[in-house]
Amino acid sequence: MASTDNKQEVRDALNLQVANFTVLWTKLHNYHWYVKGANFFSLHAKFEELYDTASTYVDELAERLLAIGGEPIGKQSEAIEKSSIKEAEYEVDANAMVKQLVTDYDAIIEELDAGIKSAESAGDDRTADIFIGMVTDIEKNNWMLKSFLGKEVSQ
Repeated sequence: MASTDNKQEVRDALNLQVANFTVLWTKLHNYHWYVKGANFFSLHAKFEELYDTASTYVDELAERLLAIGGEPIGKQSEAIEKSSIKEAEYEVDANAMVKQLVTDYDAIIEELDAGIKSAESAGDDRTADIFIGMVTDIEKNNWMLKSFLGKEVSQ
């Protein structure tokens, strides 16, 4: 039987990702609107794809949190405070935008891996499964972003 502490860890892991993807959704919109240069068309489209995914994740995470007795963050100010990623800045070139997203996704992957362990410890296979699916998708997109930058991907 999972302890109350284990269940709270799972709720905390879910809420952290609600915060992260709320902030990331806005950041990706910023980048989508303000990207310039030779890679405009490819990045403009990719950023839109990524913010659509972030929106789906926020909803999925919040609904799972509610289903297990948690209370998802519902205010932008709370999301910014709780999030482990930073808001977008203006006047950033395309490469800097992609580098920042790689950093953000690396951090989110690490946190989701910890969330998977917490969920498994709590006997919450459904939340672990949600996190595993997200990591799989994020790793693929992060590989693409790293490839755009010409970076090697290491495991």
